[in-house]
Amino acid sequence: MTKLILRDVEIHKGFLDRAAQTDMLTALRSVVRDAPLFRPDTPYGKPMSVRMTSAGRYGWFSDKRGYRYAGRHPSGCAWPPVPQQVLDIWGKLTGLQRQPDCCLINYYGEGARMGLHQDRDEADFTWPVVSVSLGDPGLFRVGNQTRGGKTESIWLESGDVVVLGGPARLVYHGVDRIKFGAGTLLPRGGRINLTLRVVD
Repeated sequence: MTKLILRDVEIHKGFLDRAAQTDMLTALRSVVRDAPLFRPDTPYGKPMSVRMTSAGRYGWFSDKRGYRYAGRHPSGCAWPPVPQQVLDIWGKLTGLQRQPDCCLINYYGEGARMGLHQDRDEADFTWPVVSVSLGDPGLFRVGNQTRGGKTESIWLESGDVVVLGGPARLVYHGVDRIKFGAGTLLPRGGRINLTLRVVD
């Protein structure tokens, strides 16, 4: 495992070995079975290119009313609990007793991307955000705390974990593209990204 710093963002390369990735994937399949993936609309009425679901007390949601957290899946069911394997990563990298309220699960299929954005739908930005990559490599772009200016990018591989905290908590970041089918964890290709956040 190697720890890199990119614009104050911590990138833990190879944090999860193959066995841990496989174990986590099994746990996530259980979550998706209970709370199926869906494709939300942006506030502008355009469908997002990623499909998503969540685990925890809240799930992240978007439609024409805006970006927000919701207490239930769009089907009306409660969000499943966050898998212990995911909570263990949060504990090891943040050292916090406070656990995340939401584990957002994004699935990137062929051609999916995530534009530059800030994670700012939470009540308190002093809590970090932890992001886990599984499956195909994704080109992660990091910008500034305001829009515009120079950015830097790095390929995130399966098993890499990113921590945005302190001065990096509100940096703009996104995923420009994935190398669809380049990984071996997901039999049908694609990338899964888990984002852990304290909401309240």
